[in-house]
Amino acid sequence: MKLPFKLTRPLVFFDLETTGLDVRSDRIVELALIKVTPQGDVIERVRRFNPGIPIPPEATAVHGITDEDVAHEQPFCRYARSLHDDFLADCDLAGFNIKGFDLHMLMAEFKRCGIDFSLEGRRIIDMQNIFHREEPRDLSAAARFYLGREHEEAHTALGDIRTSAAILAAQLERYPHLPADLDELHRYCEEYAPFRTEVDRWFSGSEGARVFRRGKHRGRPLAEVAQDEPDYLRWMLGLDDMDDEVKNVVRQALNGETQSTDTPADTHESDGEGS
Repeated sequence: MKLPFKLTRPLVFFDLETTGLDVRSDRIVELALIKVTPQGDVIERVRRFNPGIPIPPEATAVHGITDEDVAHEQPFCRYARSLHDDFLADCDLAGFNIKGFDLHMLMAEFKRCGIDFSLEGRRIIDMQNIFHREEPRDLSAAARFYLGREHEEAHTALGDIRTSAAILAAQLERYPHLPADLDELHRYCEEYAPFRTEVDRWFSGSEGARVFRRGKHRGRPLAEVAQDEPDYLRWMLGLDDMDDEVKNVVRQALNGETQSTDTPADTHESDGEGS
């Protein structure tokens, strides 16, 4: 790796794969780094870790790492000290979107291991910052890119939506592989950035087999929590800012229902999966 500038100390490019995006409750499952020294040496390392919690299917869909893949790996703390001292001490850091996520997650993991991973004095290079600063990704930038004109009516509702509609037509013309009907175009957009309701944010799985995505019971079946710790669900019902649909799901679980509110619940079986 040849850089167009001289290094005064090692520069470490790194990336993380994790169980999710919450630095408090999620964990690192893979760390990859490339360390470039001032002498021109390049050291590459990749290591996986057992996060100690289930890897959600949506995370596996992103990075391809399953619970089975890391079942026999060591936890992050097993290697935290050598990772810090041997690879990251007195180094500058670089990566894509590391300011937005990776650095926060790495610092949180080190803290859980009793290690102070300080950024003080380090130079941080985030390629996403450069990309977004040099290539803005707002509606005005899209108008210039796809329509070859300035978006003169920026931040007026009608002007924005007129430009958005024109951009869609230009995108369909520019990318012939895009679906030509709304069903397929919807699916195309949903695959890249699925829309999540508040119920989706709280639970994975279908009705009758929901599993917590967040909170202290993350990874546990809702039916199991309803049976073992119903007070937690009653606490959720008492929150003023809790979404009504989430409350309906929680209420059904407390009542032992496995069907939607639109259909009478004839069965009261609890979901024992994961117990």
